[in-house]
Amino acid sequence: MSVQLSQVTGDAMNYQIEKKSYEWPGGAPLALSVVLNVEEGAEANILDGDKYPEPVDEMGLALKRSIRNHGNESNYRYGLTRGGPRVMRLFEQYGIRATITACALALERAPELAREIMRQGHEVTSHGYRWAHQFHMDEAQERDYIRKAVASLEKTTGRKPQGWLSRYLLTDHTRRLLCEEGFLYHMDDYGDDEPRWEAIDGKPIVILPYQVDNNDMKMWSAPAYSPEQWLKYAIDNLEWMIAEGAHEVNMMSLGLHMRIIGRPGRVWALEKFLAHAAARAQQGQVWLATREEIARHFASQVPWRG
Repeated sequence: MSVQLSQVTGDAMNYQIEKKSYEWPGGAPLALSVVLNVEEGAEANILDGDKYPEPVDEMGLALKRSIRNHGNESNYRYGLTRGGPRVMRLFEQYGIRATITACALALERAPELAREIMRQGHEVTSHGYRWAHQFHMDEAQERDYIRKAVASLEKTTGRKPQGWLSRYLLTDHTRRLLCEEGFLYHMDDYGDDEPRWEAIDGKPIVILPYQVDNNDMKMWSAPAYSPEQWLKYAIDNLEWMIAEGAHEVNMMSLGLHMRIIGRPGRVWALEKFLAHAAARAQQGQVWLATREEIARHFASQVPWRG
């Protein structure tokens, strides 16, 4: 059974119980998507012609001067030197096939990481060419930006990315451009816990919502937010969605960053979550899947009817 919302009048809502329209493989009540955002090496940098250095920082220090921020550059480098290897080892240990939302330039500059990602069989999808804001771009610039990211990732991995995740904000053109470029799914949506179809000018695309509330970035944006709190929140989320999955179609996202969760004081929390999720998967309660697998399963169960 599924709880469905239907609009009545004004802000009033009715809750109607209906049979859920499809299930995840094996009847699992929850699909879990582990997402590793690979941005290191693609962030703002004076050396790459940017006006200012990258403002997103472990210490919360955003420079407003056109000078190199060597300290923050080393924060990002840590994701490649130590954080990434720790996370990738845990993925392999617990049999996690993740979706790597990669800035194309980051993988161009980290060929060893790219090879390890492909060796382990993870899905690589697009997080833009650089870790840049699309909302500054006009339509032509954004189209070129999307195409440049696709061409780069295809060259690095040997496969065209099937999905797209912007850096925070998208434009009025983004989804239409993605449809025109043949993308299977789009992640820039936080409005539901299950996939849906959307069509632009008659061209459909699967919308795969992304749960940013589980994201480890909160430990950078809110320094008082501890790994213990993050772990409890993530496990509580997973367990609630498993229980609710008896009558809801539920999908959980866990967003990670090598430079954040890969620190020794945080990576233990990731290991505990992955161990918990893997155990639940063995019990048939969780379908551990890439986002492409989730999108394709949804499309097979709920075909687009334009």
